[in-house]
Amino acid sequence: MNIEQIISDMTVEEKIRLLAGESFWATEAVERLGVPSVVVTDGPHGVRLTDMETQHTKPATAFPNEAAMAATWNEELIRDAGRVMAEECQYFGVGVLLGPGLNGKRSPLGGRNFEYFSEDPYLTGKMGTAFVQGVQSGGVGTSIKHFVANEQEKNRMVVSSEVDERTLREIYMLPFEMVVKEAEPWTVMCSYNKVNGVQMGNNDAYLNGVLKREWGFEGLVMSDWGAVIDKLASVQYGLDLEMPGPGHRNGEVFEAYKNGLVTDDQLNDHVRRILNVVKRVIEQKREVPSVDLGQHHTIARSVAEESLVLLKNESQLLPLPKQVKVAVLGKFAEAPRFQGGGSSHMNPAQLDIPLEAISKFAEVQYRAGYEDESVSEALLQEAVEAAKGQDAVILFVGTTDRIESEGYDRMDLSLPESHLRLIEAVSAVNPNVIVVNHSGSAVDFERFEPKARAILHAWLPGQAGGTAIANVLFGDSNPSGRLSETFPVALEHNPSYVSFPGDIRQVAYSEGIFVGYRHYDTRKLPVKYEFGYGLSYTKFEYSNLVLSQASLTNGDVLQVKVDVTNTGTRVGKEVVQVYVQDVKSSVPKALRELKGFCKVELAAGETKTVLIELGERAFAHYAEHLGRFAVESGEFVIGVGASSRNIRLTGKVNFASQEEVREPLTLLHDLKDWLEDDRYADRIKPIFAKMNVESSSPFFPIMIGMPMRTAAAFLPFFGVSPEVVKELHEAIGLAESRNG
Repeated sequence: MNIEQIISDMTVEEKIRLLAGESFWATEAVERLGVPSVVVTDGPHGVRLTDMETQHTKPATAFPNEAAMAATWNEELIRDAGRVMAEECQYFGVGVLLGPGLNGKRSPLGGRNFEYFSEDPYLTGKMGTAFVQGVQSGGVGTSIKHFVANEQEKNRMVVSSEVDERTLREIYMLPFEMVVKEAEPWTVMCSYNKVNGVQMGNNDAYLNGVLKREWGFEGLVMSDWGAVIDKLASVQYGLDLEMPGPGHRNGEVFEAYKNGLVTDDQLNDHVRRILNVVKRVIEQKREVPSVDLGQHHTIARSVAEESLVLLKNESQLLPLPKQVKVAVLGKFAEAPRFQGGGSSHMNPAQLDIPLEAISKFAEVQYRAGYEDESVSEALLQEAVEAAKGQDAVILFVGTTDRIESEGYDRMDLSLPESHLRLIEAVSAVNPNVIVVNHSGSAVDFERFEPKARAILHAWLPGQAGGTAIANVLFGDSNPSGRLSETFPVALEHNPSYVSFPGDIRQVAYSEGIFVGYRHYDTRKLPVKYEFGYGLSYTKFEYSNLVLSQASLTNGDVLQVKVDVTNTGTRVGKEVVQVYVQDVKSSVPKALRELKGFCKVELAAGETKTVLIELGERAFAHYAEHLGRFAVESGEFVIGVGASSRNIRLTGKVNFASQEEVREPLTLLHDLKDWLEDDRYADRIKPIFAKMNVESSSPFFPIMIGMPMRTAAAFLPFFGVSPEVVKELHEAIGLAESRNG
């Protein structure tokens, strides 16, 4: 496929037609030039291919939701899942899979949080990279979404996300940047919303400026379905493909072209990017006459097992012994809550039922306990009777599609009242309560946590979740999931509580970079379960932390080595997490930030040395006045541990930056700032001493608190000699010149 030849042979009308889809799930073809249509489809957790005639979704492997994928902290496992999705895409004739979602989690109320990896941008970026690499290694493209600042469902198609540039770069753009640079996705999907007043479908600064030019993205940018508001502006300012089709507004673009408002260079760039993706689909098409859905199911089960997070295990109740007598309660045990609502809702190729899986290990008494979200006293009483005298009770609870779905945000963090009443009633007659919670993101545990001896957070674990849960409960698998987001004590503690979701016009990201654990840990707020937390059936010890260098400069790589020992009696997997703390910074920073991790499997008694490398970006922040990431000189603490609040070992390094990163002082900064800043103090302090202003003088605090321009203007009125005033003005002038 000779792309440049095709472009030269295309008419203007054909080029413009190519910039919109042919149908709901396909791109436009140019048959006379041999350009075929390409099928795209959802979604982030598996292939959601809808037959447009019957509106039925074809059966495919349904993997755990992205929040659960991130909770595995296992990049290779997510690559394997991506390879499975690619094989099924090839089987169905799909050229581009619309995922993964890389958006952040400002608030635990975000209705689509289950579809996003993590509150932490680094973890999101690493998991997203693995996902894209896995899918694209199978010759199928991906579409990372939704670029950018799309963290809510309420008003998502019209609201303007008001975000400062540093927060955008460090929190919300970072995962996209990582995936673009490390995995080279074929496409990026822009979001519905505006960012700082500009619709993302025609945001020249971010589509062209950042994504294409700064990051070097060579793929195509497509719209979310129906996100193009201004067709002409979208063509002018960076959008390549409008979806879905057909392109009803192509005539607008043609008229603009005739009037010189759209150029040949613009059209050709869009067409070239689209044809490059079409070429990849054609060249990497593989004949897959059948797929081994059984093998794919096994991989889905592995992802589910490693995503399960054991939150509580009082008196080592788990794992349960085989052939124990248990009551299995809760309708989710027979009608599992395995996926979320919305565009990622799949038709699973098969579905493991938790009740059936548990029955293979134990003698089971099952009762539904609830039918829906409303309380049924009759069902409650049946469950209570079944729980009496059992060795243990396994309670299945969680959110529902009405609570947690694309299209709307959650009202609160509570579980349905029928689920909560079930836990309360059963715990009154049997102390050995094990709660299995199905929700795609954080929930409020305060009401029922004291009533449960064990809690297993199962997320939305996909089609193999039932077997995965049973394997963990009965010890055939050792839980190794770690939380990919913080579970707060109270919703009111969340930093976005007062601003989420804003109004129909705008939502202010007023918390800045302090999202998730960055906020909770920096403010030292209590949390229910911290970021990175998770229990195991064995224990791990950390020792012998070694940092390869005591001092760093630009371009250096720090090697962090630590020994991890399994001190328990069974094989297990530990997630070693590396956090970086900037001891003193000129800009606000979180207490610590995740910058590296490694999941390691250890036999009982085994020790392994884990190596994690930290590049320059691990120490950098986005300096708005420089327009880029940079490292400020100073001391950094390297913390290695099992969660953001369970730091086992620490070491220190000094970073000597080859550039001045701090923002220059201006005449708007007060005199105290000038006196304390080592860039200016040597010149300003001697002059200040000549003013003969005693620190005990009532004028002293007023003077040093004045902006420099005001202080300089007031000095003559306080008896400071003209010579000293002149000297100060000269010193300020020199500093201002150096700043410029």
